[in-house]
Amino acid sequence: MAEKPTLWHIPVSHYNEKVRWALDFKGVEHERKAPPAPFHMVVSLARTRGEHKTFPMMRINGRSIGDSTAIIAALEEAYPQPPLYPSDPADRLRALELEDFFDEELGPHLRLLAWHYLRQDPERFRNFAEQAAPGPLRSRRLSGWAADTFLKARYHVADDDRATIARDKVAGAMDRLEEELGNREYLAGDTFTVADLTAAAMFYPLVLPLEGPRQIADPPAGFEAFRTPFKDRRGYRWIEETFAKHRKRPS
Repeated sequence: MAEKPTLWHIPVSHYNEKVRWALDFKGVEHERKAPPAPFHMVVSLARTRGEHKTFPMMRINGRSIGDSTAIIAALEEAYPQPPLYPSDPADRLRALELEDFFDEELGPHLRLLAWHYLRQDPERFRNFAEQAAPGPLRSRRLSGWAADTFLKARYHVADDDRATIARDKVAGAMDRLEEELGNREYLAGDTFTVADLTAAAMFYPLVLPLEGPRQIADPPAGFEAFRTPFKDRRGYRWIEETFAKHRKRPS
């Protein structure tokens, strides 16, 4: 019997949502494991033999694969239907280029902003950290300190200059999304592809669609003020519609 794929993931992460979405879209039966940060880095380094230090990480067909793009490529090979890569070579090239753009030019910056604003609401931040912490650290004071220390070291979430850059990057990514869409429904060709999945998944912390992860019920005030001007934009509505139409959940 073939080994069932196992996804090691972070529930709140948009990169991990990208892979969860691909798995659910393809109907791939799999297991999920979610060790808490920072222990996930130890797991990833050990299982990928030092090649990757974060999640998502997937064990599939005897291989441990890190990086969301590489995981989707492996899923396309092992489970080609329904496809996420367009059959037309030009559309496929476009889809992969857009996947890379939203991964690199949106994902890290929106992640930084989400944590940056959550830190500005200490009560909510401590509540979130306590819920996410492993048993030995599950106290408001200790878990909050541990989470804050990790996030500042890993993502520089306390840096106001980086937050300013991140806001510009997120706005630029929304401009790019709308420019690439034009009047079309999909980004690359006439069907849902990895480009659409990636753009929507990377933007999920901004849009908070009903079908996406809802680890924080209500955004912190600062983040809500940032995201409010986007709500009337075509790209924002497209992200909501894309989740509603294509984000299948296991039965």
